[in-house]
Amino acid sequence: MSSSTPVARLRLTAISKRYPGCLANDRIDLNIAPGEIHALLGENGAGKSTLMKIIYGVTQPDSGEIRWQGQAVRMRDPAMARELGIGMVFQHFSLFETLSVAQNIALALGAQAGPAKQLEARIREVSQRYGMALEPGRLVHSLSIGERQRVEIVRCLMQDIRLLILDEPTSVLTPQEADELFVTLRRLAAEGCSILFISHKLGEVRALCQRATVLRGGRVSGRCVPAACSDLELARLMVGDAEDLESRYPKVAGRADFLRIEQLSWANPDPFGTSLRELELSVRSGEILGIAGVAGNGQDELLDLLSGEQTLPKREAARIRFAGQPVAHLRPDARRRLGLAFVPAERLGHGAVPELSLSDNALLSAFQHGLLSRGLIRRGKVQAFAEEIIRRFAVKTPDAATPARSLSGGNLQKFILGREILQNPRLLVAAHPTWGVDVGAAAAIHRALIALRDAGAAILVISEDLDELLQISDRVAALCGGRLSAPADCAQTTPAEVGRWMAGQFDTAMPTITNPLNSPAAALAAGQR
Repeated sequence: MSSSTPVARLRLTAISKRYPGCLANDRIDLNIAPGEIHALLGENGAGKSTLMKIIYGVTQPDSGEIRWQGQAVRMRDPAMARELGIGMVFQHFSLFETLSVAQNIALALGAQAGPAKQLEARIREVSQRYGMALEPGRLVHSLSIGERQRVEIVRCLMQDIRLLILDEPTSVLTPQEADELFVTLRRLAAEGCSILFISHKLGEVRALCQRATVLRGGRVSGRCVPAACSDLELARLMVGDAEDLESRYPKVAGRADFLRIEQLSWANPDPFGTSLRELELSVRSGEILGIAGVAGNGQDELLDLLSGEQTLPKREAARIRFAGQPVAHLRPDARRRLGLAFVPAERLGHGAVPELSLSDNALLSAFQHGLLSRGLIRRGKVQAFAEEIIRRFAVKTPDAATPARSLSGGNLQKFILGREILQNPRLLVAAHPTWGVDVGAAAAIHRALIALRDAGAAILVISEDLDELLQISDRVAALCGGRLSAPADCAQTTPAEVGRWMAGQFDTAMPTITNPLNSPAAALAAGQR
């Protein structure tokens, strides 16, 4: 090496890692320069997570070499990685739920945390500077998924880091906030911090990253300069066959209202939660309505009220109706009998039990569909149902006996969505259906949602991914501070406009003539400040 050639901040050589029945990493080479923003791309299951865990000391490689600033190292554990100046934000969070935000960050900072009051002030200052406001005293179990990711990001930003690893960092941000984060990342890179950026949003990768390494099947399948590639070219490097990845779906008007929400208000007893205020909304059979919003603005509360995990008194049952029938007082099983299917935001622990097999997880929400007989489980039927989900939705798994926790995020998401769709629901409520999912799995999920819509189901999708919402939805609205904007036709709005609604600027949401709720009076009720 020439003396004028800068030493790589991080260099991996021939890194391999094998698990029973799976070669997760196969002789992977990767190098990241000081001050470089480097993308790591690949499908779910391509080996990205394993490689990141090796860099961060969570997992030990079977073979290969790691060099940090020119010196060979054995990354014993995450504590050693942090001491060297490596910070990582995992896609699946590593937070203690019974501790506060400040206590979780203090654990990561160790002796650098300082007195509690000073730490809390630093947390507020850093989180506000980067557009990810946090309340240091909140207990983590009371936070939404998006707010928990903010804790992870801020925890890293408060350390003296030389390499920042970010796994899907913008999945809970508005376009404006993502732009602000990119400004921050570019400033960090200009100051010499290296950034390893993992995202399935290829437009972000092309705009932000100088170089990219692409994994497929545990091997490096290509390297490129993202700015010189199109999204489709990047997708081809990731999945090989990019057919159907750039689908454009026709917009439809739907038929009669199936879900109707009228003057829905709910006072959240959690002082850190969000209360809902006079929500008005309808979702028609044969349409997809998308709801955008930054995490923590009422999405979780609305989902709980729709699923039946949170009920209202019987006198208020008409606040939520299915096909005209009041349901706001009914529990989840009763709502499912009326045609509801539900895909929660949290895959592991809410959508699926990690330790249970896929067969047993299929039974959890589909037991009312011929899988029981006189209170006894019909094991053959359950097995056949799980295998049909795996086949129809191309879930990559050895078999239906595989524990849910062993699946990649995208494959588990396809399984959960397939489990709900194969119950032939009249209403599907899906939260963040492609969060952390690769382009191939996301395209498959989108096609499944469109097919269900075209079969006549009413579909409500809640997501922070505006590109996704505008691609698959027929109408779109936004939540901010527990208030809901008036829905608008997707064909008549833009991501920037919806981003403003997500920030509470509802006066830019223009009513349309295709929905009676979009009258001037309804728009005023939904958007009143």
